[in-house]
Amino acid sequence: MKKNKQSKIKIAFVFGTRPESIKMFPIIREVKEYPNWIEPLIILTAQHREMLDQMINLFQIKPDVDLNIMRHGQSLSKINSASLLKLEEVFKDKRPDLVLVQGDTTTTFSGALAAFYQKIKVGHIEAGLRTFKKYYPYPEEMNRRLTTVLADYHFAPTKIAANILLQEGIARENIFISGNTVIDALFLMQNHEFQFTDTKINQVIKQGKKVVLVTMHRRENWGEPLKNLCQALINIQKKYNDVVIIFPMHKNPKIREIIFNFLKDKENIILLEPLNYQEMANLMALSDLILTDSGGMQEEGPALGKPVLVLREETERPEVLEIGAAKLVGTEAINIIREVERLLDNSLDYQKMVVEKSPYGDGLAAKRIVQYLLYQYHYLDESPLEFD
Repeated sequence: MKKNKQSKIKIAFVFGTRPESIKMFPIIREVKEYPNWIEPLIILTAQHREMLDQMINLFQIKPDVDLNIMRHGQSLSKINSASLLKLEEVFKDKRPDLVLVQGDTTTTFSGALAAFYQKIKVGHIEAGLRTFKKYYPYPEEMNRRLTTVLADYHFAPTKIAANILLQEGIARENIFISGNTVIDALFLMQNHEFQFTDTKINQVIKQGKKVVLVTMHRRENWGEPLKNLCQALINIQKKYNDVVIIFPMHKNPKIREIIFNFLKDKENIILLEPLNYQEMANLMALSDLILTDSGGMQEEGPALGKPVLVLREETERPEVLEIGAAKLVGTEAINIIREVERLLDNSLDYQKMVVEKSPYGDGLAAKRIVQYLLYQYHYLDESPLEFD
């Protein structure tokens, strides 16, 4: 029931990268259900220009403000300072009631800090994830922790994340367990009759070969760790004729150069340009095994019943390890090869990693978050039930 309210809630959505756009999209989509109560303000930093634009076009999101900060060879300091200065101008001009930021990017931290400087409330989507290792992942761990102390509303995806926030001194009334909006986005993108724009993927489907999907992009994995992964993939490719390795590549030239040097023209290894999220979601669904250092894919894989080997030494998503749907394997070639072979050769080990229920969401996280905000701003009488 709506209470007496004279004006709409002006909510600013601040994001600048592909993963943020994927996880913000379901919330932006949901607020459109309340045009009389909420005025959305879409602000892009464009920390990652091309990959962000790909998602904006797919989701048909029309930005109100595009700061376009990306520059060739930009450092973290430059991303942060450019975002901070430009967001200050926007917040002074637009005066939103609330700024929503998502996850752990540099845009996330600078968005929260810029809002704090203007005494604007901050809502943090996907709050409470931790490795408790300052440089793993880098710089995401500290971006996330610094955002926590600036935020007013903390949308934790799981009970574990919520408990971490409690241990750090965040008041329980400011924490809401929503589930993760990436599961919302994943379910929205699923299409069992989907046809890929790249004919090589459609050919693999027709051939009926097993698919190993691979991604790697985190800063701590640049250089030797990525080389180790590539060497492992070469060994796997030589051993299994019935397996195709599909590797969508990040746009960063430091990453692409290594991948091309090791894997170009290798039989049964398909190198792809970055896929839009609809294609990536459907590619994950048809894959048999996922190797990744991505945070989002640790959440998406189990929701699709796909075992995930995590190419990192630490993860801020312990839930997926606890239920056995993922395993930390690091970046040493010998360990990667051993774990891939174990799952490809042993159906019992493989099935142990296939779970029926995702610990990260049920596709209703965005609805819960928007209804919680409507409750906080006195448009609804009761707060929605939390994700269990």
